[in-house]
Amino acid sequence: MTTRPVRYFAIAAFSASLGLAATIPRTADGKPNLSGVWQSGGVSLYGEPGLAARPAAPPPVNPPPKREPIPYQSWAETKSKTFTPADDPTLRCLLAGIPRITSMPMPLEIIQTPKEIAIAYESFHAFRIIPINDKLQHPNDLVPTWMGDSVARWDGDTLVVDVTGFNDKTWLSGTGSFHSEDLHVVERFQLNSDDTITYTATVTDPKVLTKPWTTGALLRRPPNTRVEEYECIENNQDVPHMEVKK
Repeated sequence: MTTRPVRYFAIAAFSASLGLAATIPRTADGKPNLSGVWQSGGVSLYGEPGLAARPAAPPPVNPPPKREPIPYQSWAETKSKTFTPADDPTLRCLLAGIPRITSMPMPLEIIQTPKEIAIAYESFHAFRIIPINDKLQHPNDLVPTWMGDSVARWDGDTLVVDVTGFNDKTWLSGTGSFHSEDLHVVERFQLNSDDTITYTATVTDPKVLTKPWTTGALLRRPPNTRVEEYECIENNQDVPHMEVKK
């Protein structure tokens, strides 16, 4: 007699967990389905300038971590302050790198298969093809690149992407947020029941940082939006204007 309530609550809890899981779209192999067009900011989410603003989105069920200042070593902190907005690599149409490109105000599209994840970014025509490898093994012959080399694995319902093999030419975030070629980024993509993705990136770089730095973004589905051609002007007219203000 005394075990019946326990069994009842156990069954109820299990049923509730199934209901919660059912709110998240899944692929045929049971993984959260990340496929689709996503965006962390920009007019696609908030409305065109001059037109009526779209209704404010409700608070996310799983917000990204609060961004803290980058924990630079003392010499690196001094160096970071020597840069100006005119030094931003993206002003010269160069790739934004990881993790910065995820928070650019343009859409990205995720294409998911059981063996790999592909991400097409409208920003700077960038793309990533990320093999799913439970051991997170990178090739032995990596050459430093703007976007690094990515491999992924599933940690429960969270996609974990390990990225290494960077050059030192990108910025992590805002003005002067440089890094070295020892940059290592671990990204986490978590699909939520409110049809958002919580994106978290943990950044380590023993040459310039005193400890790991965590940043992130909330990705939403922009309405009636697809990844389109984006052409960065090679001779960006804003660059000379900004350089005058140095």
